[in-house]
Amino acid sequence: MNVTQLLPDEYAPYYKTYLDAIGPDVELIDELEISLHKTIQFVQDIPMDKFDYRYAEGKWTIKEILQHIIDAERVFVYRALRFSRNDQTPLPGFDENSYADVVNPTANRRHLKEILTELTAVRHATITLFKSFTEEDLLKKGIASENVMSVRALGFVTIGHQNHHMKVFRERYL
Repeated sequence: MNVTQLLPDEYAPYYKTYLDAIGPDVELIDELEISLHKTIQFVQDIPMDKFDYRYAEGKWTIKEILQHIIDAERVFVYRALRFSRNDQTPLPGFDENSYADVVNPTANRRHLKEILTELTAVRHATITLFKSFTEEDLLKKGIASENVMSVRALGFVTIGHQNHHMKVFRERYL
């Protein structure tokens, strides 16, 4: 299954930017694996003096963005789990800035290797979960942030969100 198979009623318009950051021919499970390896390689090649850099006042550092990617993936995948299990309870929004206010001071003190280890662990859990889903599970939908989302759309949003931030790194941090 690839991103071009998603229907507009499977995701909120807000997520189109993330979905557009994914190539049309990539398969969901394959890209969950490949994008993790690409990101780790990319981040490991960033000069060490850039990890605490902010391109403007109030913007996050690279370490803070990596932590944000981890947090967001956990939120997206939790939603996918709930929807795949037919939980129709509407889920609240995710205020990324509230999370950042709490975790960012800690993220900047962490060693890069530790952050990448956490990213890897989270992604491996994501891959394992998505591999367990049937085709029927992937098509299931629920409500998150007052919008309908399918399980498969959440998988692709996870990838697109990560790709979006890698693009930001290239354009604004390096």
